[in-house]
Amino acid sequence: MVESRRMNAEDIMKKYGARVQTDISKFNSNYDSSEYSKSYLTFKQSISPDYTSYEKMCKSLGNLLKFTPSKKDKDKLQKSIDIAHLNISAAEAAGLAVVSFVLVFILGFLFTTAYWLIFTDGSITSFPMLMFFLVFLFSIVLFFFAYNYPQRLATIWRLKASSQMVPAILYVVIYMKHTSNFEKAVAFAAEHLDNPLAMDFKKVFWDVEVGRFSSLKESMDYYLETWRDYSLEFIEAFHLIESSLYEPSESRRVSFLEKSLQVILDGVYDKMLKYTHNVKSPLTNLYMLGIVLPTLSLAILPLASTLLGASIQGYHLFVMFNLLIPFFVVFMTQKIILERPGGHGEAGLIEKNPLYSTYKSKQPYVIAALIAVPLLIAGLLPLIWMYSPINEWAGLPKDVKFGDLGLSFMRTTSVFGIFTGDNGEVIAGPISSLSLILSLLVPLSIALFFIISYKKRTALLIKDREKYNEVEGEFTSSLFQLGNRLGDGLPPEIAFSKVLESTRGTSTEGFFRLINQNIQQLGMSVEQAIFNPRRGAIVFYPSHLIETSMKVLIESSKKGLQVAARSLMSISDYVKNIKKIDARLTDLLADIISDMKSNMTFLAPLLSGIIVGLSGMIVSILSGLKSMTGTDALGQATGLSGALSSFNKLFEVQNIVSPYWVQVSVGIYLIEVIFILTTTLVVIKSGKDELQSTSEIASNLKIGMTLYVVVAALAILGLTLLSSLVVGGVAG
Repeated sequence: MVESRRMNAEDIMKKYGARVQTDISKFNSNYDSSEYSKSYLTFKQSISPDYTSYEKMCKSLGNLLKFTPSKKDKDKLQKSIDIAHLNISAAEAAGLAVVSFVLVFILGFLFTTAYWLIFTDGSITSFPMLMFFLVFLFSIVLFFFAYNYPQRLATIWRLKASSQMVPAILYVVIYMKHTSNFEKAVAFAAEHLDNPLAMDFKKVFWDVEVGRFSSLKESMDYYLETWRDYSLEFIEAFHLIESSLYEPSESRRVSFLEKSLQVILDGVYDKMLKYTHNVKSPLTNLYMLGIVLPTLSLAILPLASTLLGASIQGYHLFVMFNLLIPFFVVFMTQKIILERPGGHGEAGLIEKNPLYSTYKSKQPYVIAALIAVPLLIAGLLPLIWMYSPINEWAGLPKDVKFGDLGLSFMRTTSVFGIFTGDNGEVIAGPISSLSLILSLLVPLSIALFFIISYKKRTALLIKDREKYNEVEGEFTSSLFQLGNRLGDGLPPEIAFSKVLESTRGTSTEGFFRLINQNIQQLGMSVEQAIFNPRRGAIVFYPSHLIETSMKVLIESSKKGLQVAARSLMSISDYVKNIKKIDARLTDLLADIISDMKSNMTFLAPLLSGIIVGLSGMIVSILSGLKSMTGTDALGQATGLSGALSSFNKLFEVQNIVSPYWVQVSVGIYLIEVIFILTTTLVVIKSGKDELQSTSEIASNLKIGMTLYVVVAALAILGLTLLSSLVVGGVAG
């Protein structure tokens, strides 16, 4: 009996062995997981060059000083390094931070010492302690920035990847609805997703290929653990998908898959709902501490600097407002960004747009520079006159008056307001109203450079995106119609022509017309009609939603028309749910975004412009009072000559911080704030969206800096005139 069974088994093996071997060979020829792991290396070589430059610095500078962080910090750094796919160690990242601190501190100390020996009398009391303290403070800030930079890169990576979580689950679910193979479903998602989540999935295959894990499930479970602190719903959705593999009933298997998609949609919505309520207070604190408080502090700086005996100089303001405080603002925004949940936001890659070359072009920068550089030179004219020998070439003194230029109007008034010593050396300045007006050209030229270049880079792409958003708005119903046609048994070639007839007059008509023309006139297959690199419809409609839908259609139609129909229906339902979530979250975020935008582009420039005008007025009053000290007319008319002399000794005008430096520091700081806050608001609203950030920075700079320059110019002229009347009243 046993022998008979053994013979039967051998007969079966002989009979079906060849056929099974043929099937295995066919399977292996069509699918090879090593291709996905090999493509991981190729894919990684093409990622953002920003990472490469950071890695090079870690490899070179990070090994100069051996620094081993604590185990807790090392684990934290290594986790961020793994998430961001950096080819460095935690010790190298920490070493770069230490080297940055040491180098900046030593260079700053040498610069401070050189300044002390060259520009002062060399006494210990004249050592610039404030400059040294600012250098030390900046080196500490730079240390923490470099030390936490891997975490920042990991956050950027996570933001980009999280916007693709829902499409990733959708790809896996749709594939597994007709083919219950987890490995092939993940491979399908890795092939059709964009960077960076596609790279993460390919890394999962790579870890299996190199023997780090024995199965794809183990590798995937390990990868999912990296999301535990960020998105539990992503992990739960994948676990539901894995559980569907063990369900014997087809209906229960499909229900598990559908539930996984619903779990991640609900999780994304709930987390974003909570985030919209929690983010308002941190943004308000950021605005008050990062913008209002520093700007208001400038109002008292001119008087404070005179009381401190010229201890505060223009470069102190520049370091404080343009280096230290922006780092503080970035740190505060980083905390806000870190708390943002994933799964909601722009998921498309800008690199796939046919107009991407205009975004990467250097020509807009050249055009912008041709306009901005002459304005910048004009804005720097007071400093050029002050620190260069150009006045000697012209045969004029440093403290040139309007009369020296042959102008009878205000002939005794200083053009640039430069104080000189007995030997003609420069003591202080520039403090004149003309210098202050010219200084407005410095931040204006910088802002114009970015406004013009960013606008030229993004204008066509933003216009294209708006067109595609309109197409996507109508594509859901077209997708539903296409699914119905396929469900009725029509082949895709005919189904597209039928849908074309029903979409006439809509924005989606062009897409279906292109496909129909490619099929009927050029004899292309459906796949070629859509994805042909030269004539494919997707080339002219590079929408992420359309591309996803068509890829699913091509893949699922291989399993039959009914499978393709159900897949398109699933995508249609998914898009409707996503649009509802997007609409609700947009409403919730609208108040926060509009408040911060008005603060950034209206209140902050308005406040800054008035502060600059007040600074100019204070200097104008002090200069006017100094010029009247000791005059006989003043003593006879008012008896205040002695009092004014004492007042001027207390408030030496040459010790005051030049309003020129105040304005330049405030103007550049305002530009930095607009950059930082605009990027933060875009991340809050749409996730990591480089195109939208660049476009909105240009728009916000245009509004904010125009208002700032106008308000500052009016405040300078108006308050200077007022100060003249005040001084004249004292004199008269």
